[in-house]
Amino acid sequence: MSSFTYALIHEENGNFGISFPDFPGVVSGGATAEEAIARGRDTLAFHVAGMVEDGDTLPTLRGLSELQQDPEFQEDSEGAVVALVPVDLPGKPVRINISIDETLLDRIDRAAKARGETRSGYLASAAKVRLAG
Repeated sequence: MSSFTYALIHEENGNFGISFPDFPGVVSGGATAEEAIARGRDTLAFHVAGMVEDGDTLPTLRGLSELQQDPEFQEDSEGAVVALVPVDLPGKPVRINISIDETLLDRIDRAAKARGETRSGYLASAAKVRLAG
């Protein structure tokens, strides 16, 4: 599920850094603010994927008014530009019923098993690749 999270962008000596208050420790940077945002988005996606894989609880994304009440955010945002960055958070699994050729299903099951994945996980990964392309 695509959501947005707030990021802080700082500039120092012509270099830009980005951090995410709701994801402590996730930082990136770039030669421009735009590059920092793009790299930050990729770093955040990698971090979220790792959290999901490890079974970690994802944070609740806070709104700007809620963040502004946080003393740590107030301190960290001093001199920073606040930006919204898209983040794909996993949604709740939904059971579906589909029809598929039995030979194709057998090939899917063998490929999933070879990768140590479930059929559902394998199909979801394949769909994400196809949707991204």
